[in-house]
Amino acid sequence: MSSHPHRPAALVAGAVPLALALALLATGCETSTTPTATDAHADDMFSSVRFTLGARGDIKVVGTSRTAVTRAGDRTVTGGRAYPFDRPPGKLLVVLRHWPSGASGVRAARDAVRQLPPPDDVAIESAYLVDTGDWTLAELDGHAVQWLRRDTIRVDTTKAGAVGRTHLTLSGPRGSRPGQVTPPPDARACEGIDPAVNRYVVLPEVESGSTVPEVLARLRERCLDVQYVSMPGGGHRGTVRSIEIPVAGPTAPVAELPPTDDSPAQGRLPGDKILTDPSRPTRVLVIR
Repeated sequence: MSSHPHRPAALVAGAVPLALALALLATGCETSTTPTATDAHADDMFSSVRFTLGARGDIKVVGTSRTAVTRAGDRTVTGGRAYPFDRPPGKLLVVLRHWPSGASGVRAARDAVRQLPPPDDVAIESAYLVDTGDWTLAELDGHAVQWLRRDTIRVDTTKAGAVGRTHLTLSGPRGSRPGQVTPPPDARACEGIDPAVNRYVVLPEVESGSTVPEVLARLRERCLDVQYVSMPGGGHRGTVRSIEIPVAGPTAPVAELPPTDDSPAQGRLPGDKILTDPSRPTRVLVIR
C-alpha cells in the first residue's frame, strides 16, 4: 500500500509505452500459477462487463458477460474500514463503496455542489463476484489500472462528490494466450498478515502524475490493499494524482502523498515509518 517535494511534480504523459504499461499492470496478492487447459479457454467464457455507479449508488451492470456477475451483498462500513467479504476460490471480487441513495430531491440538489462526506451518513459497500475464468484487465473510466485474476478490486466514490458517474470495466485478454500475460509477482511475503492488527510500513515515494502500475507496485511491496478513487482534473488522465495511506489512531487520519498543506496527516514524508491500519484500504486517486 528520501527527499520529497512539497508540491506535486508533473510527469510527461506517455512516458511509459503502452505495451510496457500493460505488462506492468499485472499485480496481485496470490502466487502465480501455470495456466491450465481450462484457463486456455477463458477468452471464450468471459468477454467484458461494465459497472457504472455514482456517489449515491445506483449501480448498473452491463456487457456481454453480465451473466458471469453475481451479487455478494451490501454492507455498511464505518471509519473507512473495508468489509471482509468472502471471495470463493476462482472468483474475482468487486467491491464498490458509495453513500446511501439521497433521501429527497432537495438532498440530492445539495449533494450536487457538496464535496465533503455527508456527516449523517454511513458508507455502503456493494460486492459482486465475477467468474472471469482467467486474467482480466480492469479499466477505471476508460483507463487501464490493473490485471486481475482470482483477486479483489475496490472502487470508492465517497470522496469524488457529485462529479458524474464512475465506470469500472473488466475485459478478457482479447485473444491473447494466457501465457502472454505477465503474472503478478510472488506475494508470499504478504501471506498471514492479519487485517485486524496494526503494523508499521515505510512510506513510498509518490509523485503526482505517476503511472498507476508503478504506484501500485510500490504499495503491493508493502502489502497494502488499494481502493481506487476516480477524480476529475489536476493532470494527465489515467495517472495518479495522489495516494492516502491510513494511519492508525482514534481520529482515522491518513498520510497523503505527495503531501499537501491541508493534508490531515501533515509532516509524513516518503521514507518515514508509520503505524498503519490494514482494515482501511489505501486510496489511489486516479485522474479521470
